[in-house]
Amino acid sequence: MGILDTLLRAVTWWNGQTLNTQIYTWRKGVRVGEDEQGNVFYQSRDAKRRWVIFNGEAEASRVSPDWHGWLHHTFAEPPTERPLPHKPWEKPHQENLTGTPLAYAPAGSIRRAVPAERRDYEAWQPE
Repeated sequence: MGILDTLLRAVTWWNGQTLNTQIYTWRKGVRVGEDEQGNVFYQSRDAKRRWVIFNGEAEASRVSPDWHGWLHHTFAEPPTERPLPHKPWEKPHQENLTGTPLAYAPAGSIRRAVPAERRDYEAWQPE
């Protein structure tokens, strides 16, 4: 880890954990598990506080519904101990893609590489 990485960690929270979070996690945290994206989940020794250390950008939509429920005390056991049953029609969790090149663009959108040709509309022309 270089000097720039250390400086970024000391003053920003969106590039992973800050220095204070790292110290708090080291002193009071117990590692509970890790999700498929590499985010690591912790809880305090008395099991009252729960938090996540993101692998990369801190974006809440990157936490899967299973871990989200555990973080917010909806489930007592983490998904590593008691996984939630999933239906066969459920899609895998996907982070929010708004503002990225992978965001949804409907047919006819100017954000599509090849806009759809419209045949159901005639532009009005003044005479």
